[in-house]
Amino acid sequence: MSTADGGRTAARQVVVATGPFREPNVPAFAAELDPSIRQMHSHDYRNPAQLNAGPVLVVGLSHSGADIAFEAAKAGHPTIVSGKSHGQLPIQVTDRKRAMLGWPVVEFMFGHVLTMRTPMGRRMRPEIRKGGGPLIRIRLGDLDKAGVKRHDAKTVGVRDGRPVLADGTVLDVANVIWATGYRPDYSFIAAPIVCEDGWPIEERGVSPTVPGLYFLGVPFQYAFSSMLVAGAGRDAGYVVEQVAKRVLARDGAPSAAPAPAAG
Repeated sequence: MSTADGGRTAARQVVVATGPFREPNVPAFAAELDPSIRQMHSHDYRNPAQLNAGPVLVVGLSHSGADIAFEAAKAGHPTIVSGKSHGQLPIQVTDRKRAMLGWPVVEFMFGHVLTMRTPMGRRMRPEIRKGGGPLIRIRLGDLDKAGVKRHDAKTVGVRDGRPVLADGTVLDVANVIWATGYRPDYSFIAAPIVCEDGWPIEERGVSPTVPGLYFLGVPFQYAFSSMLVAGAGRDAGYVVEQVAKRVLARDGAPSAAPAPAAG
């Protein structure tokens, strides 16, 4: 049973496809920054025109953090990024010729090697879910060439209204961009369906605790490619097959059901 503006709806099968980008994750100490510092989450960032004149601190070095830091530096802002990267693609995707040759290999790795069926994939999944993925478009070398200063130390607090890093460095900046990801939020589901990390308890999108409940769009739902267009279709296909299988079983139809999705 679900409740919406138009009333209540009852269904035996429910697919939760709200996506992972629910609540921008900003640390509580952000409120202690000097009011003169322009701060925003990457969710609200559009272009450098939003920034104050002066230095920029980008907190977090995953896809958004790298892109924003690069753009801010190119726009003439002295730019600092704090936090370690989670690696980067072995190919330069902006080099079209090399990308066309290398992408099939990368896509195979993302979709068939880094999965919940392999030890490597199972080790990677919690890291991806809590800390972001490898750099794709803008890489470390691009940041260095653009003049971005990189600090591996995380931004951990505020001192005298200024951001302070884990190594004690206090940064005098005019802008802070929180490229710190999002918090999952499944509080609208009135059932104990999440793990300690806030992500749903699911097996390839199928809830093992609530019959008839399914999920789509969860990071690393089955493979690294679950976060990409290239993998979303496979995840959706598998969930649809499980929905159909349950409907057939409930209605007393022949037990033969579609075979599980390959991969």
